[in-house]
Order: sequence, then C-alpha cells, then structure tokens
Amino acid sequence: MEGPLSGAAHAIGRLHGSRCAGCAVAVYPADPACPRCGGPADPAVLSDTGMLWTWTVQRYAPKSPPYAAPDTGFEPFAVGYVELADGVRVLAVLDVSPDDVTIGMALRVGAADGVPRAVAAGALA
Repeated sequence: MEGPLSGAAHAIGRLHGSRCAGCAVAVYPADPACPRCGGPADPAVLSDTGMLWTWTVQRYAPKSPPYAAPDTGFEPFAVGYVELADGVRVLAVLDVSPDDVTIGMALRVGAADGVPRAVAAGALA
C-alpha cells in the first residue's frame, strides 16, 4: 500500500523523544522529566523499527477541521501502537491494508505531519 513513508513527496523524519539520564527509560513524545524516577531526561532520537503491539481500524472520518478528506473521500485505515526497539510504544497510523495487519508484525516508524506513520519493515528496503 502506497503511504507517506514510501512516497517521495512526503517528508518523513526520525522520532525524537527523550531518555532518562538516570534510569535510561525512553519516552515519546519527549518530556524533560522521567516518568519512572522523576529525574532529568535528555533529548534522544528513537529507533525507527519495532513490532506491532496492538491495533484497530478507524472506520469514521476524524473531525473536520483539522481533518481534510482527500478528493476520493474517506477510507478506513489501521492505527496501532508500535513497540520500538527502545521499549517505547508509539501510536501510529499504519500504512498497511487492514487485511494484512497482524499483532507482532515488524514495522518501520517515522515522524510525519500529525501523528507518526508506520509501514511493514520490508517496505523501505
């Protein structure tokens, strides 16, 4: 499925979170304090690979504004939590057909306009 991570016209970057200087817990989005120990956290670039932890299908168009439906109209899409190699769970739109989504599948995640986007790990080879 063509999506923001695979299209050349879309700017995709790495996810920027934070990591605790004391206990090494990583979080996304970035937070100046650690949620586990309360210590200071430093900015960190997070892993771009992970496994699908859970997912669902968004079957209704989001509120407009800010959502702007494409000219072809709204189409249901998958959204889920991806557990990155850093141990962080990130909510992402899954640029994978809902028929092909399975818990535990390998995904690549990137920052995009709005929420992060994810594709099957082999899609960015």
